[in-house]
Amino acid sequence: MYTMSVSSSEERLPKTNQRPDVAAGRLAERDYAHNFLDIRPPYSSHEAAVASDRCYFCHDAPCVAACPTGIDIPLFIRQISSGMPRAAAKTILDSNILGGMCARVCPTETLCEEVCVREDAEGVPVEIGRLQRFATDALMASDEHPYKRSEPTGKHVAVVGAGPAGLACAHRLAMKGHEVTLFDARAKPGGLNEYGVAAYKTVDGFAAREIDWLLEIGGIAVNLESPLSEVGGLSSLLDRFDAVFLGIGLAGVNALRIEGNDSLGVRDAVDFIEDVRQAEDYADIPIGRNVVVIGGGMTAIDAAVQSKHLGAESVSIVYRRSTNEMSASAHEQSLAKNAGVRILTNAQPKRILDGGQGLKVEFELTENSAGGLVATGETFRIAADQVFRAIGQRLDGYPDEPLLENGKIKVEGPGRTSIESVWAGGDCATGGDDLTVTAVAEGRNAAEDIHASLTRTAVRRSDGKAAHE
Repeated sequence: MYTMSVSSSEERLPKTNQRPDVAAGRLAERDYAHNFLDIRPPYSSHEAAVASDRCYFCHDAPCVAACPTGIDIPLFIRQISSGMPRAAAKTILDSNILGGMCARVCPTETLCEEVCVREDAEGVPVEIGRLQRFATDALMASDEHPYKRSEPTGKHVAVVGAGPAGLACAHRLAMKGHEVTLFDARAKPGGLNEYGVAAYKTVDGFAAREIDWLLEIGGIAVNLESPLSEVGGLSSLLDRFDAVFLGIGLAGVNALRIEGNDSLGVRDAVDFIEDVRQAEDYADIPIGRNVVVIGGGMTAIDAAVQSKHLGAESVSIVYRRSTNEMSASAHEQSLAKNAGVRILTNAQPKRILDGGQGLKVEFELTENSAGGLVATGETFRIAADQVFRAIGQRLDGYPDEPLLENGKIKVEGPGRTSIESVWAGGDCATGGDDLTVTAVAEGRNAAEDIHASLTRTAVRRSDGKAAHE
């Protein structure tokens, strides 16, 4: 087990850091309850049976190829159709140990469901994500835990970062019989799943419950509030452990280098999302009447939609490129529009003006040219009480011991770095999309490679050869 400490949103955002029109408790209690309902309610048994019957159970299923973790989707759906949801869950979890969370937050509309044959034939895919949730929820609700540890190997691995990549890596290593010590800088494990996903996408503390379930396998010690810098750094871990996996995520936020960036009421969207996720009562979260979100990814969407759900009257997302170039999917964009969020494109922030009572964000129109994105010189302004920056995250505060490439840890194959006995995966590593499901796949694959490396080392040692060749 692990211990944790939690800071309230009021402690993280003091009253002195709020503009006059930024206030908590804008809505009635019933409105908060309604606005933060589960965005994709779980299937009933009957609904799951009907949905699973729509699957063609393709032999060469395109949905499997589209899944970063390679789940055997036709098999698990057939198992649901046959009345065996817990067997279906085992099929899912064998490939993706965080299958329950991924069923809630994975952009299935651009992955497995986008290539579903039913999508091509009828325009409506099999709802693979909801079926996956039905199966994994059924297993977690039971007393059954399908995984047991292998015989101890005598090896001990450090996993730095308790996000999706680190958790997947730790579980697979523990299952292989290795001892694992999991370090994380935060007060709770989970990484992005715990702190960075919109509250309406994962309700009832599911992220924490899934981790508790995962840790039941045993062999994983969790050390919280233990950043890499405070556990001796990478060199110290290499002295104490047989291997190290880095799944430290992207803790830094890209800077918005414009005039007025440090004005009162301007903050990072990831901090706002964290406040909402960690709030015991949504009525405690202060929100402005007029909110502007700068960016075009899922973080921007989550911040904007939750601003509306908290009672903001006007919310605008402004992105410097076109709608088609937004990293947020069409589905995510429709969520924002349905919530009443205005999406403006081809406009980049130029400066933020503080008029005392309120802010005005000045944008300059952009257009694509042969040489790339260019500013047109035409500007407009939007009034705001709060401005959220959602322009991407970066690796922050990490020593450049492994070679860095484009601001991330350079890896090859199953997460191997340039340093022997060090692997990396998830958002902090090069390659792959910055998605929970991709991070799980990278953590799992690295664990398999770490296991192969450690077991080969054990054989060589018994033969009297060098430990590392």
